[in-house]
Amino acid sequence: MAHEFCKVEREGALTLITLNRPEVMNAIHAPASEELSAVFDDFQNDPEQWVAIVTGAGDRAFSAGNDLKYQASGGKMSWPKSGFAGLTNRFDLEKPLIAAVNGIAMGGGFEIALACDIIIASEGAIFALPEPRVGLAALAGGLHRLPREIGTKQALGMILTGRRVSAAEGKSLGFVNEVVAPAQLMATAKAWAKQILELSPMSVRASKQAVIRGLAEPSVQAAVENQRNYPAIAAMFRSEDFIEGPQAFAQKRPPQWKGK
Repeated sequence: MAHEFCKVEREGALTLITLNRPEVMNAIHAPASEELSAVFDDFQNDPEQWVAIVTGAGDRAFSAGNDLKYQASGGKMSWPKSGFAGLTNRFDLEKPLIAAVNGIAMGGGFEIALACDIIIASEGAIFALPEPRVGLAALAGGLHRLPREIGTKQALGMILTGRRVSAAEGKSLGFVNEVVAPAQLMATAKAWAKQILELSPMSVRASKQAVIRGLAEPSVQAAVENQRNYPAIAAMFRSEDFIEGPQAFAQKRPPQWKGK
């Protein structure tokens, strides 16, 4: 299927999603968000797709965030229920997402990356939540995800100043997993995806859901006691993979995961 504002490719069980508006540094406007919402719907609902990588077209920007020129021109500013870029409100996505940040990730662009589970950044990547500079606020999850990932004081140090943070500092702060040379970005992101794809997708989804939901529990005790009620964990116990994993281990062979 052809897309106007993004590119979608599939390599086995891996989906590659490229934000494709390089002429505006991959800024996102309402039509792009609607299109991306459908793309992420397809990924979420496709049983054959287990991991996705999100990146930006060109070498200047992952995404400059909200398309302010489009907004200033009177363009529609509503987002789908799934949020900015069809992603930031997608709280029921258990499949892993990797952000391959190839340049500027500002405002909503940074919020897209924060909505992913793993961030791989090129050496020249820049992160910021500069919305207050233009009379806005990072309401697509940035104000809530960043403090949970790096702590309140460090997050407020970025949020209240709108300052730019390098990839190296992002790794030091804890929201970037790995920093690589630009030429190695996609290969590295795919290497992370390959490691995930070696595991049971049912176990991966159960683990992601347990982490995310567990963080919202009032205590570790509550998280441990309630985790068997989480849908992805219940699905893991019912799955063919739950049987296949121990059998493959006992038979000293690679497991043949079904993802169901």
